[in-house]
Amino acid sequence: MARIALEPIGEEIDCGEDETVLDAAFRQGWSLAHGCREGQCSACKAYLLQGEVTLKPYSTFALSETEEEQGYTLLCRAMPDDEEVTVELLHFDPDNLRLDVPIRDGRAKVVELREMTHDITRLVLEVLEPADFEFHPGHYVDLHVPGAEGERRSFSMANLPDTTPARLELIIKRYPGGKISGLLEHGIEVGTELDFTGPYGTFGLRDGDGPVLMIAGGSGMAPQLGLLRELVRIGSPREVRFFYGARTQADLFDLDLVEELGAQLADFRFVPVLSDEAWDGATGFVHDVADEHLKQHGTPDDLGAYLCGPPPMVDAALEMLTDVHGVDEQRIHYDKFTTTAAADGAAA
Repeated sequence: MARIALEPIGEEIDCGEDETVLDAAFRQGWSLAHGCREGQCSACKAYLLQGEVTLKPYSTFALSETEEEQGYTLLCRAMPDDEEVTVELLHFDPDNLRLDVPIRDGRAKVVELREMTHDITRLVLEVLEPADFEFHPGHYVDLHVPGAEGERRSFSMANLPDTTPARLELIIKRYPGGKISGLLEHGIEVGTELDFTGPYGTFGLRDGDGPVLMIAGGSGMAPQLGLLRELVRIGSPREVRFFYGARTQADLFDLDLVEELGAQLADFRFVPVLSDEAWDGATGFVHDVADEHLKQHGTPDDLGAYLCGPPPMVDAALEMLTDVHGVDEQRIHYDKFTTTAAADGAAA
């Protein structure tokens, strides 16, 4: 058993031989910054101040060889080699350091399966156990791959936790050979029972009165719908601007739902953006369209930004917000929707 000191928050946790630093933190109730938990997105990147760790397989896009040599590590992949290890957290939210909902194993039944586009499916699960399962908008769960011991895939909830028993509305992008998405066509159907673990995630609506900027692409629509529903539920008076990127019109979905939710907000505008097809609406890369909006209307100091989608989109939006508009990174919250295939192709 190793002791892990977490700086600069001044806390310590125990870490077993068979668990990562991030999993050990979860077990002891700490909500450290994280994303994919598969070594692909770099959200949990930290700096080793003392001690050595062994890294489970990860993508060099998340942690380069040079960064590792300099002392950086990924908490979701790091397993301590020494009894005393000290890490410096590079990203943390001082107001949300403790888990407010326990991470638990559960089982759920498929109650709805609906194709939204040629490669996106809405999967709705009804939780069978635990009966008191809880989550917050912005959270996600791991679905256990049927018949594949230890294999899991992560998906964000698009709904509010306002039903008993709880329901999990997931928006899943299908990939060739996907361990879960491949079963959506043959294997998973209404009535199928699936194991899950969760909830995970730090992508939640923060308190405040400032404007909200939402940027998403693909299945990144899911957690944004959760946040929009939460804004409607609390009757938020905040200005909300939502930019959603897709390749073609055939890749757009839930537009009516977004507009329906937006109509219940005090000041809302939704801008779908197409990158590969001309149409009457906005075209180009979604972060560029959001950039133009901020240049025209200004960037308030109290802006809160929420980014969800493929890593290149999230990285480009992060760079635009910080480098061009000077948005404080502490006010930018994001989920990178990675694929396991991406990690396999660039694993260390």
